[in-house]
Amino acid sequence: MAISALDQEGVLHEKSTTGLLIGSALVVGLSGCASSASQSSSQSSASSDGSWYQHPFVCGLAGSVIGGSIGYATSSSSDEESGAATGAVAGAAIGGLLCADRTPEPVAPQCPSYGEVPAGVAVDAEGCPLDSDGDGVPDYRDQCPGTPAGVEVNANGCPLDSDNDGVPDYRDQCPNTPAGVEVNALGCPDSVVLQDVNFEFDSAQLTSNAQNVLNGVAERLVSNPDVRVSIEGHTDSRGSDEYNKNLSQERAQSVANYLASRGVQANRMRAVGYGEEQPIASNETEEGRFQNRRVELDEWN
Repeated sequence: MAISALDQEGVLHEKSTTGLLIGSALVVGLSGCASSASQSSSQSSASSDGSWYQHPFVCGLAGSVIGGSIGYATSSSSDEESGAATGAVAGAAIGGLLCADRTPEPVAPQCPSYGEVPAGVAVDAEGCPLDSDGDGVPDYRDQCPGTPAGVEVNANGCPLDSDNDGVPDYRDQCPNTPAGVEVNALGCPDSVVLQDVNFEFDSAQLTSNAQNVLNGVAERLVSNPDVRVSIEGHTDSRGSDEYNKNLSQERAQSVANYLASRGVQANRMRAVGYGEEQPIASNETEEGRFQNRRVELDEWN
């Protein structure tokens, strides 16, 4: 039986009205879910689980129903299926987006190595506590502010003192002093023989290895600016007393000159030659004579 145009129009009108009513109801419901999800994500909570209806899958499913209904309701009778399908796909995408988790990612602390920073502590542009001497210990914890650059420190920001003699390692000319032994400002119990500080045969010319040793001596002296030192040259007994005295003086002065070239102020040093006057071993053996040919470093008071 043929359906009149008027009847077709009524059916279409009724379909559109029904679809739009269903769609509107579902839109309201979906909007409520999305709003709840948004509010939940903005609140701090010990649990990261939201309500079941806030899950993007559920919202996507609801969105597909809404979109399909609207697509069906707004399509002509010949495009009902394609309209409903297009609406369902679009609705699912929109629904999933509306209920997506918008909880912001936790912000990592800018200075995790410092732990909790007390209120009122001075900080830099990045929010980290100031560390004026750059030793890795912030000023508000640093018990030894002003540590020279590159000096290794302990947890309190103070230079290491491995032998606990009161002279920090970066200044200590005798870093392995036994416990309890009293030391001078150089960190030594007495004058110290500069091991491996040798010279070319019968001259005051330092060997290359001697220069390498003196580089470390100079570095520690530069870091210990309030100390004056006596550089003392010694020889074995071969040769005349006068010759040995002069040679020992020249060798002591050669050491002082080299230390000055490495930054030690000349007025902090004196060079003294003792010749063969103060042997520390027998001059009857080669080994003894080798020990007697030496340069010592002592505090100059």
